Amino acid sequence: MRETTMVLSDESRYVAGVMLLTIVTIEFGGWFMTKIVRGQVPMTDFQKAFARAGHAHAGVLVTLGLVCQLLADATTLTGVADWVARLGVPAAAILMSGGFFASSAGRGLAQPNRFFWVLWLGAAALAAGTLTLGVGLLIA
Repeated sequence: MRETTMVLSDESRYVAGVMLLTIVTIEFGGWFMTKIVRGQVPMTDFQKAFARAGHAHAGVLVTLGLVCQLLADATTLTGVADWVARLGVPAAAILMSGGFFASSAGRGLAQPNRFFWVLWLGAAALAAGTLTLGVGLLIA
């Protein structure tokens, strides 16, 4: 069995450090979710569903974004492609969760408002980041 030592690039270290700091906001969201499920925050069923989806996407995509930093270091990507691979998933974490929250903000909404496009922008960032990183890993 061969022994390997992994050292994070400066880029991965910086991005991962910032992403880890965002976990406090996800924790706050979890606390807020407990208020929602206990009925302390008046929301429609639609708004509750979007709050759950926004919170879940934030947590899962931040975790995936941290993994992507390690994987990006294993590629030979440079320039714009390297940054798309590194920042696509973290950007998706912000945009997709923000899209769920923003598009359900307001009193008594039963369907998404005009900010629903932010969710789709996040989906595009997720696709761009994962496709670029996947191709980068395959050609490395």
